Amino acid sequence: MVRVIGVRFRPAGKIYFFAPGRHKVKNGDKVIVETARGVEFGSVVTGPKEVEDSRITQPLKPVIRIATEEDKNKEARNREKEKEAFAICLEKIRKHGLEMKLINAEYTFDNNKVLFYFTADGRIDFRELVKDLASVFRTRIELRQIGVRDETKIRGGIGICGRSLCCHTYLAEFAPVSIKMAKEQNLSLNPTKISGVCGRLMCCLTNEEETYEQLNSRLPGNGDRVTTPEGLKGDVQSVNVLRQLVKVIVTLDNDEKEIREYKASELRFRPKRKKKDVKLTREEMAELKALEEKNGASKLDDE
Repeated sequence: MVRVIGVRFRPAGKIYFFAPGRHKVKNGDKVIVETARGVEFGSVVTGPKEVEDSRITQPLKPVIRIATEEDKNKEARNREKEKEAFAICLEKIRKHGLEMKLINAEYTFDNNKVLFYFTADGRIDFRELVKDLASVFRTRIELRQIGVRDETKIRGGIGICGRSLCCHTYLAEFAPVSIKMAKEQNLSLNPTKISGVCGRLMCCLTNEEETYEQLNSRLPGNGDRVTTPEGLKGDVQSVNVLRQLVKVIVTLDNDEKEIREYKASELRFRPKRKKKDVKLTREEMAELKALEEKNGASKLDDE
């Protein structure tokens, strides 16, 4: 076991472990640490705790110092300088006629490097741009191409739920999202309904996935043959997942059909197939194809 603290360098960013050493560090403290890209200013989000050696990326870097008022002022000045750097880089991109969209500019705490994040449809030859920027800033320049999900995480925004985006507020890392999650939760496969601001499948589809898997495992599927408490045979018309209610079309003795509602626990039916065996209908496959064309087929399950 190793004693560590967890540090973030941006809101909702990934948490990195550092050794507190002799410093008395607590949650909310600002610290100066050494990272792969230089000396950085970060916020402590998890106080000193013991973690297993397997969770640590060696070598474990120590905390250089708890941030002073001077450090905090320097960090604030860096944030102001980033606005100027963004404007300058934007002007240089236009000058070189590059098909790229600038997203953010970021100074390292020690000012040894300026990072520019951008999105583009393909590969960009930005060698001349880097030379031009280096002559202006007189420091190391790094241009980093990111995806649309990372762009949304940096910029933030409001989701269709009316709240701030999960990725910008608390989601440290993107969880894998698949179209089967929408199917499991009985959501429409309409791209406008299950796509986020970034155009990819909404990250929040993972929030209730485990609950829906558990609830759906206790229910028959639409069209399944079931036996009611009265011993009648019927076909499932619809299910209410959260209330665990099932509407069944039953045939009475006089051959009349009637829709009755039962608790799922009262019915007898064959257990539902596992999620991995769930099949999409022809209509759902058509909607899925349209969604894949919009988002890129390779993105659906990987992202």
